[in-house]
Amino acid sequence: MLKFFFMMLFLIPLCFMKNMFWLVQMSLFLLMFLFYNLTINVTNYCNLSYLLGCDMISFGLILLSIWICCLMIMASENLYKINFFTKFFLLNIMFLLIMLYLTFSMMNLFMFYLFFEGSLIPTLMLIIGWGYQPERIQAGMYLLFYTLFVSLPLLIGIFYIFNDMNCMMIYFMKFYNYNLYLLYFSMILAFLVKMPMYFVHLWLPKAHVEAPVSGSMILAGIMLKLGGYGLLRVLILLQKISLKLNFIWIIISLVGGFYISLKCLCQVDMKSLIAYSSVAHMSLVIGGIMTLNYWGYLGSYVLMIGHGLCSSGMFCLANINYERLHSRSLFLNSGMMNFMPSLTLWWFLLLSAAMAAPPSMNLMGEISLINSLISWSWLTMIMLMLISFFSAGYSLYLYSYTQHGKYNMGLYSFYMGLSREYLLLLLHWLPLNILVMKIDYFMIWF
Repeated sequence: MLKFFFMMLFLIPLCFMKNMFWLVQMSLFLLMFLFYNLTINVTNYCNLSYLLGCDMISFGLILLSIWICCLMIMASENLYKINFFTKFFLLNIMFLLIMLYLTFSMMNLFMFYLFFEGSLIPTLMLIIGWGYQPERIQAGMYLLFYTLFVSLPLLIGIFYIFNDMNCMMIYFMKFYNYNLYLLYFSMILAFLVKMPMYFVHLWLPKAHVEAPVSGSMILAGIMLKLGGYGLLRVLILLQKISLKLNFIWIIISLVGGFYISLKCLCQVDMKSLIAYSSVAHMSLVIGGIMTLNYWGYLGSYVLMIGHGLCSSGMFCLANINYERLHSRSLFLNSGMMNFMPSLTLWWFLLLSAAMAAPPSMNLMGEISLINSLISWSWLTMIMLMLISFFSAGYSLYLYSYTQHGKYNMGLYSFYMGLSREYLLLLLHWLPLNILVMKIDYFMIWF
């Protein structure tokens, strides 16, 4: 695992050389394929080196991180064209990727916490440095304070565990089982805010609307998955008390997911709508993890990866429209089928994946999550029906509003989609639908 870390580290000097924008991206693609060929032991940690290790959960999420970082560079060609602090932008992405890689592959709980919080800094820089509107400072503050407010209890909880266990290795935690209310809340809240759970989700739409396309892609693609990954790792320690208290989070998530789905139908900003839909998807993931059963764990993992690709692709689409019209308002973006008919196909493909149509990974994940939640209590069926119905509702609303209807007469200068943009969308959509062929890798490894 250390060799990949060093490869990323040695890519940093490349960022400062002239005309190396695309070479950095190609090197990341190479890294992705090298990592993809790693031999993974399905049941246990493998490829151990120092504090780094890799099991099936980290493997999928590290792959997703590298993939999304490649596509972020591809989506940000506009920065390269106008030469807007390109070198610092690449440095930022490399730093972010290193942080994410270390977060997912770290076996020491304290080091995991360190990099978990460290990934916040480059994201903040992306939003404040390359964001579009002046409110981006406020969005950055929201992001920072929501996350930092709950991360101190997590740190204190980790110290308590170390004091008790004399060991920080995540692998050994399965031998311990705490029954402490305060420890439970302090360990879990940081991850729930990162997910984000309803009630603590306000930072997400703000950050998304103000962020540049690369910021939105990494936020939707990876940042929300950090919370899910943390929960999958930490709940092993807290099984006894989880059985008593987890129903709180399931209820909040399901009712909140339904409410957010309704909120999506009121949005007039494309990015804002996609951001709120992320909250609705993540509420299902929280529900699935909190049931503590086999289907819930597997489904949450599959849906996290599926949502990472699908949501990131939708932000790319919104940005392609934004680059042409300089507006993300649904009123000005209507009737786009007249201008970019081939892009309409991509809107359709990615939105159908978002509403969990076959053969996307989202479908597989949602089936597992629905299984897990209904086996936990049949009453969850009511909320699940509503969430599923309205998620299709707001997807269709976004699709029909942007693609059909009268186009804005104020459009006087317009250019078609570029091959780079179509490739970008293909690289989001292909893994999302091709990985279903090997769904056994995702579904049988626990």
